[in-house]
Formats: sequence, structure tokens, C-alpha cells
Amino acid sequence: FEDEFAAYLGVKNAIAVNNGTVALDLAVKALGLEPGSEIITPAFTFIATANCALYQGMRPVFADVDERTFNIDPDDLQEKITPRTRAVIGVHLYGQPFQLSAVQEICQDKNIALVEDCAQAHGAEWKGKKVGSFATGCFSFYPTKNMTTGEGGMITTDDDALAARLRLLRSHGDSGKYNHITIGYNYRMMNLQGALGLVQLRRLEEFTAKRISNARFLDDNIRVKGISTPFRMDSVRHVYHQYVVRVEDDFPASRQRLMEYLQDRGVGSAIHYPRAVYQQPVYRDMGYTDVSCPVAEDVSRRVMSLPVHPSLTADDLQYIAETMNSFEA
Repeated sequence: FEDEFAAYLGVKNAIAVNNGTVALDLAVKALGLEPGSEIITPAFTFIATANCALYQGMRPVFADVDERTFNIDPDDLQEKITPRTRAVIGVHLYGQPFQLSAVQEICQDKNIALVEDCAQAHGAEWKGKKVGSFATGCFSFYPTKNMTTGEGGMITTDDDALAARLRLLRSHGDSGKYNHITIGYNYRMMNLQGALGLVQLRRLEEFTAKRISNARFLDDNIRVKGISTPFRMDSVRHVYHQYVVRVEDDFPASRQRLMEYLQDRGVGSAIHYPRAVYQQPVYRDMGYTDVSCPVAEDVSRRVMSLPVHPSLTADDLQYIAETMNSFEA
């Protein structure tokens, strides 16, 4: 599974672990940064992206996001860099790559590390190259992801020395049976999960093509005043882990009212995510009370995910669009 996943991305090394959060945790630990270093993450993402800095004694610093892609804003990232900044974790949110060229240039100019959070972006591409191959990549295989091993994760890198360190950390620092040369963890993936991953990986392009096709249908057929369908950059392959619409100011009702309307008619919807990470109670309790990322806060009040998964039938898609279009305040 590791070999085929590495080949799929075009990287030298893929290190399987037991979930995506562990992938992020080990990727940060393997950087070898001094405690108290700052790691910049987008303010609008799943909480694990920021937590992995805390796990290793670092301080997460939040950058605002682009109002169209919801990914990290390179301009605000630049503003958040301080002499204590040692790394950036960019997130390819919902399956759309962040602006890799701009973020890479910033990181190289400032001599800071870059980690790609690819948990939602298996097979996504930036200018024809797969995400997870630009820097240290971290993938999740949680059941809702574009491919799954039940639970599981993967770290990808072209750096052989980093890969060797990650393999040590993954399994008790064991360089040979009962020969432990560093403090490590039990973060291994089971062989059974790897077998499932192989089957899923070999079908990933099939799954992805269906997600993209489903998204195109919804783009073309949802026509609701005050609802914006997902923005997609020209330079990317968006793999639609989520199909996220945006509720605009001229929508005649609340987002919650629309979600209830859909639920009553058998159409699932969800909010990814209802608040910026620093607005979560645990971060408020840690003192993140003066952070301001206005776009992230605004987006969190507007986004709503609709079904896009590859098992949807043509009738399902038609029903989703018709139900959306039939909404009346």
C-alpha cells in the first residue's frame, strides 16, 4: 500500500500510520523544532490541523482564508510570520489545493518548513502535480474521506532521512527487533487496513471522476437566489471531498432554515465548519480571545455541504438540485 501510494503521488516515500491526526502529529514532531516555536495554520479548518502544533509544545498562529476558496490566504500568511515562525501547515480544504506556488515561495524566502494537510484531497492536483508531493504530505483515510481504510493515515515525502525518522517514530523508535534508538510510539497501520487501502487506491480515480461529475451536475443545476456554488481555481484539480455552497446576504432565509427544509425532504446537509478554530471553547480557554480572522468567521456562518459522494445516482442528483431549487422562505 505504501509503495503504490507513493507511486500514485510521484514521491519516494509513503509512511502509513493509524490515522490522519497522527500523520500531522508525526510530521510536526519530525521537524525537530524547539518548543515554543510558532506554526501558522489556516483559521478555517478541522481542529486537528492546529492541535498537532500543541501536541509538540508549539504555538499555533492563525492566518485568515481566501473568501472564495476558503483556503489559507498567502497575503495574511505573510503578515502572520514572526521571528518565532518555524513552519506553515496549509490545508487543501474540501479537496481544492491551496495556492501552493505562493505559499511555497513565502516559506522558501523565510526559510520555514511547509507541511501539506491533504486529509481531504486525495488525488487533487496543483498545476498538474498531485498534492502531497510538494512538501511533507499528511493524508487521512477516515471513513468519510475520498478513500478509506476504516481509520488510517499516510505521510509522504521525498526526503529519505525524514522518512527514516518517521518510520522510527511510528514504531517505538525500533531500528530492529527490540533495539530502540529513540522514543517512539505505536502509530502503525494494520496489514488488514493496508489491504483495504490497496483496493481503495486502485479505485480512487474512479471515485474521483464520479465526485467531479456529480459536482459539475450540481454546479449546472442548482439555481437558488442567494446561494453560491463552489468556486474552483483554473490551475487545480478539485476532488470535491465536500460540495460546499455559500449562503449569501440576499438569501431570503437562514442557513438553518434551509438545512431543516432539506432534512424534511430527505436530503442531507452539514456545516464544515461552524466556527473558526480559535473560536472553539478549548482555544478560547487557552487565551485565543484577541485573534481576528474576519473572512474565516464570516465563512463559518455561510457554508453548507451537500451530498457529492460517488454512490449518488442520476436520480439522486436530480432530486438534490430540484429540492434546493424548490426552497421558499
